[in-house]
Amino acid sequence: MNVIELGAGGGLDKLALVQREIRKPGLGEVLIRNYASSLNFHDYAVVTGHLPTAAGIVPMSDGAGEVIEIGEGVTDLDSDCAFSIGNKVISLFCSTWDDGGPTASRLEAVPGDSMDGFAAEYVTVPATALTRAPIGYSHQEAATLPCAALTAWRALMVNGSLKMGDTVLVQGSGGVSIFALQFAKAAGATVIATSSSDEKLETLKALGADHLINYRTRPEWSSVVLEITAGVGVDHVIEVGGPTTLPQSLMACRIGGHIAMIGVLTGREGVVPTGLLLRKNIRLQGLTVGNRRQQLDMVRALESSGIRPVIDSTFALANIADAFRYQESGKHFGKITLDLS
Repeated sequence: MNVIELGAGGGLDKLALVQREIRKPGLGEVLIRNYASSLNFHDYAVVTGHLPTAAGIVPMSDGAGEVIEIGEGVTDLDSDCAFSIGNKVISLFCSTWDDGGPTASRLEAVPGDSMDGFAAEYVTVPATALTRAPIGYSHQEAATLPCAALTAWRALMVNGSLKMGDTVLVQGSGGVSIFALQFAKAAGATVIATSSSDEKLETLKALGADHLINYRTRPEWSSVVLEITAGVGVDHVIEVGGPTTLPQSLMACRIGGHIAMIGVLTGREGVVPTGLLLRKNIRLQGLTVGNRRQQLDMVRALESSGIRPVIDSTFALANIADAFRYQESGKHFGKITLDLS
């Protein structure tokens, strides 16, 4: 089978297409024909060497495919995820995190990072590291869900307890922000979206964003948010920028509001206005994707809401380095996927 391996030290020039044998499933495992994957910032950090991993690792945390062989001891894990030949399934970002809260061990087992991932035509994994895919989704659509969609779902629906009438601020047009916009609108919330591109803002508007802010022309964009909300601020912020955007997010958030700290696009360290954080009693919470139970809840919600992922472009597996270069350019809107068919 075709797989991508990452050379020692990382780097886009060290992504190589190689051949490996297909491994039969053992006790508690299933073999899937993997048809699609999607790019996340985490994957980019791994393949460029910013998150060091073992030489020869198969990258990519997200995968979507069909079960083609079932090992001994695999049982129906729950009524909503029976494993049978031909079932469409998706990967789990934290492959051993079944339920409950995060722990060190539950956050460590990430495909494409601490173990081989889904840049491979066939993947053998524990059945517990998969859930069913939404009914009616293509493999490309399903592959966008395990990291970006589940992160947005946990941020708003689990940690944020989003309710109808809330106001949500989303930053940019990456996968997490777009899924957050879609979940928020489906729940009856008002969405304020920011971007540096007027063209992207218009597309965000078409997806349901109620208010638009170009943060390049309005660098103090928190003041615009306060104007929109009559000085109150938003209930939720999907914070993907990091140290550069966090001060503006704190000013834009209401007293007692919730900021989901998801991304570090502008760096890993910075000054936090702790006085503002304390004065406004804001709940600032970091999060890493979510658990298997939350992923199943999200799958059911996607089916009932009619939400479809936004896919910018698709690359062949052999062109994975070009896909990451395109991601690096920041020109994409929504998700970039790999076609392994």
